[in-house]
Amino acid sequence: MFRFVVLLLCGLLSSSLATDVKRCDGDKPFPLEVRVKGCEVPPCDIVKGTSVDMEIHFVTYKSVTKATTLVKAKTMGLTVPYELPEEVRNVCPNLLYGAYCPLYPTEDVTYLFLFPIASHYPEISVTVEIYIENQDSELLTCFRCDIKVKKGNAGGSTKEIEHQLDNVNATLVY
Repeated sequence: MFRFVVLLLCGLLSSSLATDVKRCDGDKPFPLEVRVKGCEVPPCDIVKGTSVDMEIHFVTYKSVTKATTLVKAKTMGLTVPYELPEEVRNVCPNLLYGAYCPLYPTEDVTYLFLFPIASHYPEISVTVEIYIENQDSELLTCFRCDIKVKKGNAGGSTKEIEHQLDNVNATLVY
C-alpha cells in the first residue's frame, strides 16, 4: 500500500512539471508554460498510434472568439504541415479550469492539446512547431518541441487503453 502511494505521488509530481520547449523563430509570443505528459526534457518519446497530452498555458494579447491549433513538422531538412482532426484543432472546447471563448486581451488560459501520432508514421526524430491562431489568423502563441516517434510495446493495445483511461480521468478532474 505504501509503495502504491509513493508511486502515485511521484506520478502526480512528474505530470505537473514544465517541459523545456523552445521559442519559435522571430519575435513570436511564447507560452507561459508547456507540460508534455511524461516529458520534462525533450526529445519527448511519443508512441505511434497514441496521443500525447500537452497543456499549453498562454496569455491572449488579442480578442479571441475562435482559436485554432496548427502544427508543422520539421525533419531531415523538410518542413511539412501536420494535419489535425477538427476536434483537436479547435482550442475553445479544450480550455481548462473553467475558461471558455470568447477570450479577452491579457486573459491567461490553459489549453489541453491531445497531439495524435498515427500508427503508420515512421519512427523518426522530429521537431514540431505548435502555434495557436485566433479567428483573424493572428498568432496567439508558438513553441517548438523535439519528439521521437517510437513503436509501442507488442500490440500496443494495452498502452492505448491506458492512455484513453488517462484522458477520461483528466477530463473528470478538470
